[in-house]
Amino acid sequence: MGMPFEERLGGDIKHAEHALMQAKQQAVRPAGLTVAQYATLLVLSENPGVSAAELARKCRVTPQTMTTILRNLEAGGLIARVPHEVHRNVLETRLTEAGRSTFETADVRASAVERRLADEFSEEERVTLRALLARAVTALGGE
Repeated sequence: MGMPFEERLGGDIKHAEHALMQAKQQAVRPAGLTVAQYATLLVLSENPGVSAAELARKCRVTPQTMTTILRNLEAGGLIARVPHEVHRNVLETRLTEAGRSTFETADVRASAVERRLADEFSEEERVTLRALLARAVTALGGE
């Protein structure tokens, strides 16, 4: 075997990611959302009118997955997709009033998860952790 399990950083990263996703899922579930749907609403709240392709990039999912997420959010009345004023082939996606309300409800709880995580580290440690994670992404050939 090339490397013992205990020395592999991937398992530690996956464990932390899994814990974060579980905590966020528990946080957003009462609002009727999945973590992916919540992330989409978060991006839309900060970038109204963004395209589906950009949403997929920002949420780190495939375009096909984003299409499914958007269909479900639209069916639930949480978003509206309308043709761009100039580029009619481009659909702009925006939160509806129900979408904004649902997002705000979920965001209170999801933000508390993020706050709980951040509070475990000093400001210096948070900066270091972000730098280390960015180096890991670069080392693995990511963005």
